[in-house]
Amino acid sequence: MRVRAPARPRVDPHGLHTPDHNNKTMPEPGRIGPPTAAAGAHETRPMSQTLALTGGTLRQFYELTKPRVVSLIVFTAVIGMFLATEPGTLPPLSPVLFATIGIALVAGAAAAVNCLIEQKIDAVMARTRGRPLPSGNVNSLQTLVFAGLVGGIGLLVLHNLVNTLTMWLTLATFVGYAIIYTVVLKPLTPQNIVIGGASGAMPPVLGWAAITGEVSPAALVLFLIIFAWTPPHFWALALYRKHEYAKAGVPMLPVTHGDRFTQLSVLLYTVILFACSLLPFAIRMSGWLYLASAVVLGGVFLWYAWRLFTNYSDWLARRTFRYSILYLTLIFAALLLDHYAPWNY
Repeated sequence: MRVRAPARPRVDPHGLHTPDHNNKTMPEPGRIGPPTAAAGAHETRPMSQTLALTGGTLRQFYELTKPRVVSLIVFTAVIGMFLATEPGTLPPLSPVLFATIGIALVAGAAAAVNCLIEQKIDAVMARTRGRPLPSGNVNSLQTLVFAGLVGGIGLLVLHNLVNTLTMWLTLATFVGYAIIYTVVLKPLTPQNIVIGGASGAMPPVLGWAAITGEVSPAALVLFLIIFAWTPPHFWALALYRKHEYAKAGVPMLPVTHGDRFTQLSVLLYTVILFACSLLPFAIRMSGWLYLASAVVLGGVFLWYAWRLFTNYSDWLARRTFRYSILYLTLIFAALLLDHYAPWNY
């Protein structure tokens, strides 16, 4: 029986191998036809990766807006809208809706600009090094474009669908936080929180202006409460993060004046806050329900501040910082509940 030798590859005159088209086990380089299962899996993988990357990128842009901070800003702004009405009456839906959207967008843009400017500081501090810019998930140009688009849309919404006063006040708040506080005050003075706190205290004023088209003394009382709340809130954080602030070169009060002075400052500003929180009752903006709430909530805050001064620990400073957030939420919720209490109208 004659055994046939395997076919040898043909060689063209230039010395290049020519594929054997009779060999079905070797794929043809230029073959046109339905892809194999392996090829199909290879082709679909980049699409799924692209979708995952897109979703991850959107999440990073969302994180640039500091959503937890913005949620508290929007909350106090909305409370200001409802308090601007007569007791027991509701504000019109349209300005409430569009003012909420516009204020949220501009606040998110201000937060993104803050992240852009402070990315080197954020990279040093353990609390912030995971943010999108220090971690390299987004770059500076992307952040700048994102902030410009979001902030611009927010201002347009306020101008066209709310009123001009609210738009200008919101723009001033943006400049105060993103530029004056972040660029000028924070790296230069330990009083950065006190002076820069004016921007953070504006949201209820913005909400009030969105409904009434003006800024009344009652709106300024709401401003004063948040303005007095800001120093003890941030200095409690700075006390247990002072080594990180020192490493980053940020002149927060515990870094420049020491722990003891900062603890005393927290106590004194908490006393000021307690007094300011009684003003809504004093000017007959609110009733007894709010007064009782303010006394209880303020009493707890004073207890935390006194404990920080007399028996400091990082654990206690962290608890004080967390309570301060709860305090502001509940004090404004108490204002709202009292405003709609049936015995007030």
